[in-house]
Amino acid sequence: MLNDADCGFCMRTAALVPKLGVDIDSSTIQAADLAALGVDADRATVEMPYVHPDGRVDYGHRAFASILRTGPLPWRVVGRVMTAPGIDRVARRTYHWIAANRSRLPGGTPACSLDARP
Repeated sequence: MLNDADCGFCMRTAALVPKLGVDIDSSTIQAADLAALGVDADRATVEMPYVHPDGRVDYGHRAFASILRTGPLPWRVVGRVMTAPGIDRVARRTYHWIAANRSRLPGGTPACSLDARP
């Protein structure tokens, strides 16, 4: 899981994942070699990337769903439901709303604003 070190909301979310019983590697987009991982650097500033062990990369709500699917119940089920037909669109829109408003959410700061991204 890669998150934005400049965003308090993102870092807070990353700290929550292990508390859900999900055991994955985590780093920041600033510290990781994005090109070597096959991660689109521009996209990573607006959508969280998750690099699967086989090298595939998911972004945004699909990344979060993939992360949850590696965890215990009930999170595995939640991850699957997030990408189910019909729900996928709602999950995508919800993720993008959260991303667009992350500076206003708990842990968010002005640096979290997508408008502040390079």
